[in-house]
Amino acid sequence: MSKHIDTQETLSWSGRVGALYIASESGAPMISISEALLVEGRGIEGDRYYSRCGTHSAGDEDEPSYEVTLIENETIEAIRREKKFEVGVEVPRRNIVTQGMALNHLVHRTFRIGAVTLYGIALREPCIHLAEVTNHRLMISLIHRGGLGARILSGGAIRVGDLIEEVYT
Repeated sequence: MSKHIDTQETLSWSGRVGALYIASESGAPMISISEALLVEGRGIEGDRYYSRCGTHSAGDEDEPSYEVTLIENETIEAIRREKKFEVGVEVPRRNIVTQGMALNHLVHRTFRIGAVTLYGIALREPCIHLAEVTNHRLMISLIHRGGLGARILSGGAIRVGDLIEEVYT
């Protein structure tokens, strides 16, 4: 006799914030910060998307506007191993670098970072800007693993080291 297992109750996805980055405007260098204020409907205070001057701020029917973006530190480490070149975690231009968290599992799901609640909108593919400022090999390496775009449902401060966990509803 087989026993039914409810995966919503038995699986737990969690990780940590490994690094935080913002850029004041489109194309500006990414700046490492230890704490960020996430504002519902806007983004991270001080970031290009908060002030609506980022490349993908407006959004369109093909690509939604994101308030915050995340990428797995493990992806960056895999690129370093596979492609044999050094790349910093800030290079893909994502706001939150995660550790121990499979971001693909958070698409269309609610999750929390510290006291902040977010909703995973869609996986992010690398943008043309990345190829222009780095190289084609990095852009190719990030296809289908370029991170997650998210909306802020309830804002607040997050810090490097904060727990990331799925919110079950």
